[in-house]
Amino acid sequence: MKLGIIGLGKMGANLALQALEKNIHVVGKARSKKPELEEKGIKIVENYIDFVSFLDKPRIIYLSLPAGYTVDSVLQEVCQFLENGDVIMDGGNSFYLDSIKREKELWQKGFYFLDCGTSGGLQGARHGGCFMIGGRDNGVKIVEPILKKLALNEDAYIHTGGPGSGHFVKLVHNGIEFGMLQAIGEGLALLRQSNFELDLAQIFKNWSNGSVIRSWLVELMEQGLREGPNFQKMESYIEDTGEVDWLIQEAINKEIPIPVISQSVMELFKSRTKESDTYKAIALMRHGFGGHPFGKDEYISKERKTSRIYKI
Repeated sequence: MKLGIIGLGKMGANLALQALEKNIHVVGKARSKKPELEEKGIKIVENYIDFVSFLDKPRIIYLSLPAGYTVDSVLQEVCQFLENGDVIMDGGNSFYLDSIKREKELWQKGFYFLDCGTSGGLQGARHGGCFMIGGRDNGVKIVEPILKKLALNEDAYIHTGGPGSGHFVKLVHNGIEFGMLQAIGEGLALLRQSNFELDLAQIFKNWSNGSVIRSWLVELMEQGLREGPNFQKMESYIEDTGEVDWLIQEAINKEIPIPVISQSVMELFKSRTKESDTYKAIALMRHGFGGHPFGKDEYISKERKTSRIYKI
């Protein structure tokens, strides 16, 4: 098996390393040199001719890129060197209507374009992810053997349906994630401000073992409390790329009430103007699963404005 990965940031690099360990030959294309990956055996190339030449036909390419115009720019470049039947997966958090539009355009050129919702954070990319893939059946069948190898287990891979469905399912996933983060963060705030002397990390460890709310996010809360920065000195400011905002707009258009998800986004906005234990807790968990920054980040702030092209 051979896999081409365009974009070797934190997610793309970890996915490449996992693929290599599972006997999938990887060629990577990135904006800068990656000696630490080359040392591990990942082939890094500087141009798309070499990138495409390394791959067997039909070529399988995974994009690990920021949503928005970057995806279109890369597609325009790499498609010049592809042939009928080659497959491109967008593994980022692109807006699902953007993905439907791209799929139509690439299908007319003879290529499969699949929207691959990818979850599990950095740990999942490195050791076994969760994949929600949308697209035409024949294209999905080509990439399925690779994605099943890279998935945590057989149930961590699903073909969700036609073009756009994978990114739509991942969008809903991210909305649920926001609601869960908010609830856990509020619980942490209540514990911290109680009249008891509580071992918070130990409580979250307790909840990770057999309780109704046991989850990876609860585990990350414990880990953050034990190993993260000084909670008292943390910033409350939370950055995000804005995709859950799209989900709220979708719900409004379809008149579907989603009060918990909507309020979690409003609370995220509030994190940028006031200090709160709740927001600090959310920041700790987000850093735990995705390496998200603490405090302001100009790059992410800009991405929030540019990551969706299709306007509802």
